[in-house]
Amino acid sequence: MGLKDFVQGRRDSADMGQGVWRRAHDRFRRGLDRFHQILERVDDETSLESLIPSANRLADLLPEVRAVAAGAHRLAPSESTDVPASPDGHYADLHRALSKAGNSLALCAEALAMMRCDGACAGGCSKTESVERRVVTVEEQVAEAARILRVAQGSGAPMETSSNDDGISAA
Repeated sequence: MGLKDFVQGRRDSADMGQGVWRRAHDRFRRGLDRFHQILERVDDETSLESLIPSANRLADLLPEVRAVAAGAHRLAPSESTDVPASPDGHYADLHRALSKAGNSLALCAEALAMMRCDGACAGGCSKTESVERRVVTVEEQVAEAARILRVAQGSGAPMETSSNDDGISAA
């Protein structure tokens, strides 16, 4: 672990705590790392060229996942494995959406590994079509998590909130 990783870990702890929001973010980041590790081993140039835009789209989601996790932590701090309680269930829904995004990203990596090993698609689809479907699912789930966070921020959450310089509500 280098200095850069240490500093990033400290920043992540400050922004997302050590609880469920940080864990959801870290799960997503690990899935993204795994996807790129598998992508580096794809030998077929045609498949690789068609997969690079999808890999870039997934990488572009990481800052949004981080922002959602940090916003969730400001709204409902978590330092344990328990999802904070909310009268309307928004925090559980938000955690579920973030977790699903991380799990779907792991499925993307799995689909890529299957494609790399010449796994056949049922129904004769192209090799990259299965991966692309899963990428779209991850994008939808991250968008849903961001939507739920906006709803939770506007629902009169039990914590007092104020706006910081970048317009995100903070506890």
